Amino acid sequence: MYFKKRNAVARRTTIVIVVVIVLMAAAATYYWTMSGTSPTASSSTPSSSSSSSSSSSSTSTQGQAMLSITWANVPVTDPAKGSDEASSAALVNLYDTLVFPTPSGELKPDLATSWSISQDGLTYTFHLRSGVTFHSGDTLTARDVVFSMNRLLTIGQGYAYLFTPYIANVSAPDQSTVVFSLKKPFGPFLSALVRLYVLDANQVIAHEASGTYGPNGDYGSTWLLTNDAGSGPYTILSANLESNMVLKEFTNYWNGTQPNQPPLVQFIGTTDPSTVHALFASHSIQITDQWQEYSNVVALSQLKGAKLVTIPTVNEMYLMMNTRKPPTDDIFVREAMFYALNYTAIVTQVFPGSEYSAGPVPKALPGHNPNIPVSQQNLTLAKQLIQKSKYYGQLSNYPVTYYWVTQVPAEQKMALQFASDMAQIGIKVNVVGEPWLTVVADLANVTSSPNVVSIEDGASYFEAGSVLQSRYTSAAEGTWEQNEWLHNSTLDAMIAQALSTQNTTQRFKMYYGIQEQIFSMYPTIYAFDVTEVRAYYPSVVNWYAANGNPNPLLGYDFFFRDIQFYPQALASLG
Repeated sequence: MYFKKRNAVARRTTIVIVVVIVLMAAAATYYWTMSGTSPTASSSTPSSSSSSSSSSSSTSTQGQAMLSITWANVPVTDPAKGSDEASSAALVNLYDTLVFPTPSGELKPDLATSWSISQDGLTYTFHLRSGVTFHSGDTLTARDVVFSMNRLLTIGQGYAYLFTPYIANVSAPDQSTVVFSLKKPFGPFLSALVRLYVLDANQVIAHEASGTYGPNGDYGSTWLLTNDAGSGPYTILSANLESNMVLKEFTNYWNGTQPNQPPLVQFIGTTDPSTVHALFASHSIQITDQWQEYSNVVALSQLKGAKLVTIPTVNEMYLMMNTRKPPTDDIFVREAMFYALNYTAIVTQVFPGSEYSAGPVPKALPGHNPNIPVSQQNLTLAKQLIQKSKYYGQLSNYPVTYYWVTQVPAEQKMALQFASDMAQIGIKVNVVGEPWLTVVADLANVTSSPNVVSIEDGASYFEAGSVLQSRYTSAAEGTWEQNEWLHNSTLDAMIAQALSTQNTTQRFKMYYGIQEQIFSMYPTIYAFDVTEVRAYYPSVVNWYAANGNPNPLLGYDFFFRDIQFYPQALASLG
């Protein structure tokens, strides 16, 4: 306990330092933008120990303006490790994938120009695009694709869970052909490949340090914290892991550059309301993060030239209940809590613009079961259910611990609403605010996991199976995506069977049954389907997601090559 407290104090101290650094960086950004000068690796990275300048970005950036956005954290840009919102957005821009998702969920060729699938669904053959060069100048070949998949599987973090159960072997018969051999069919395999980011094998190998991956050492992980080995439309110019990261357009991108795409993009890792307000009001950022309280976003949107925008997603806010810890190990307690919550208050007052959820899968995701009822309060039923619990009459001896993530201030309001509602059925709730890293650490063990934690999660690819796999299988236990600790072999088998089904109609039917099974277990309170609410300057940023054309997969609303940036319009904002 003492160790944990010391860590929390250290993190709070770090946050204060980060806010100061961010303000300094933002002020410098505004100066660069308005004066026509530009950042250098040294000026944008206060600590040389945690920063780096990409070798492919050594050319001058004088006169180039910078699109700046706040995020919950600085991206983790190692493709074998990053998977959160900021990291996914950075990876989409730094790296290419074999296929690329469209807003409708369809896939279009990217690095792969064509592919074929064997009749048994176990062999996928891809033919690669010619003339693609990495940021280093190396030519992309099939060997790099093989290396990238093997590296992802070996490190086993980030989006590796999508492929680990299925990949038997990856081979390159020639420089332009890649063959994936599967252990068993994986129906959504093509869709999942939007998360296989292809690295420059030569660059990674050249920067391997000592580590735990045998002859591969650290597999280049240390170097990839502040550098990239991609072929995407942007490359890392500089990175300070405590405050910000700057990406620079890659002018030799195989698909060309777009008119008015931002030459520089800055990720600023803070959601502190006062900091975000100061940055946006001074025009030092042009798009806010999605984690601000609604009232703060409304206030920002009323500034001259600003606008409030709501963007639909395929994410859901889950109140994950620990089914192994009293009193939430009792299904009647969980079911009573599910019906005691005032969802209307949350949707209309705490997270305005969001939508009512209907079970384990966001409603907008293909494969969602439309027969699952929408979450709604039924206090009479909740009081009846709690009386069936084995803890009834002694609930005061079993207070419920509820974690909310401190980087998202609105979650505290939801936590307090939860506590108030649970009091009506005799459940005492201890509301605890914890920083994200503490939440992740505590969820790694069933005993340190709280009774309830509020976490937004969503699809890695455009299908219900993605959420079911990452949220409700035993493999997800010990990660931030599952506090339920289900460890249910029957459910594991049902999900595995569905994912192995090649026929989409049959697979979706299986998804329906799985959602009904999960819903009947009441392991989760489905708070709401997430709609992002942000403030931005439309005259400065012509952003497709804000114009009614979002690409709802995590990160893909920020494919910067398709965003037009007009920094000269900043002057008219005053």
